Amino acid sequence: MKATYFIAAIISVSLFSCVSSKKFKTKEADYNKLEERFNTLQKDMNECGEEKAILTRQKEALEREKALMAGQIKDLGDQVEYLKANNNAALKQLEDLSVITAAQAESIKKSMENIGAKDAYIQTLQQQMARKDSLNMALVMNLKGAIGNLDDKDINIKVDKGVVYVDISDKLLFKSGSYDVTERAKEVLGKVATVLKNQPEIEFMVEGHTDNVPYKGGVLLDNWDLSVKRATAVVRILQKQYGLDPAKMAAAGRGEYKPLEDNSTREGKAANRRTRIVILPQLDQFFKLLEPQKN
Repeated sequence: MKATYFIAAIISVSLFSCVSSKKFKTKEADYNKLEERFNTLQKDMNECGEEKAILTRQKEALEREKALMAGQIKDLGDQVEYLKANNNAALKQLEDLSVITAAQAESIKKSMENIGAKDAYIQTLQQQMARKDSLNMALVMNLKGAIGNLDDKDINIKVDKGVVYVDISDKLLFKSGSYDVTERAKEVLGKVATVLKNQPEIEFMVEGHTDNVPYKGGVLLDNWDLSVKRATAVVRILQKQYGLDPAKMAAAGRGEYKPLEDNSTREGKAANRRTRIVILPQLDQFFKLLEPQKN
């Protein structure tokens, strides 16, 4: 009888232990899922922080450019005010005269018309500069959105004095001393091409840059040759693989003569080895403003 009770007790303890172990494993699995979710959210937050820092730098660059343009507009405005003041003084002097000739009256009329035309021209410039700022900012945001969270050391997009620059490190584009574009780079160039293709009026130039280490080997003579071959390799891919209009592209080699950093350090050399896409300003549209308007 006692043996029966003892066996029953052992069975009860075993069942209790089994249930507790199952609950523990369930809770442990839930904990692991929560920890994985936390790590994912932490990573997303870090990426958002990096993107915010990039946008902050772009905003500061645009604000500096806007301040420079505002200064230029102010100078033109001061010139207009100066001309107005001189003409007002001239008119005051004429009021003291009893008679003015027809030629003098016509000269005064033309001077006043010129002042009005210059004032209208300044207003047009202001509108065009504001429009250009908006278009450049939209282009930068489209490029950043297409490329995604690629390391800022490998690709950098910025606006400087109204021109959009896309700098791509040669570490991403080419193998050392080579002008053959890597498969990874073709993927990045495809994303850039998608944005540029949506704005067919845009013209751009691809510039090749090297460090100051002399080029040796192969059929190329020097860093001039290497930089040109790298630029033409990129435009050839943009044309033949991604269908961009070759009439809107130019290829140029800068060699080692437009460095971003000091070539005396390893990091400086790495920064100087790059390919730059320069979105060219639409000068024909700007000069069109200077043409006399037909009535």
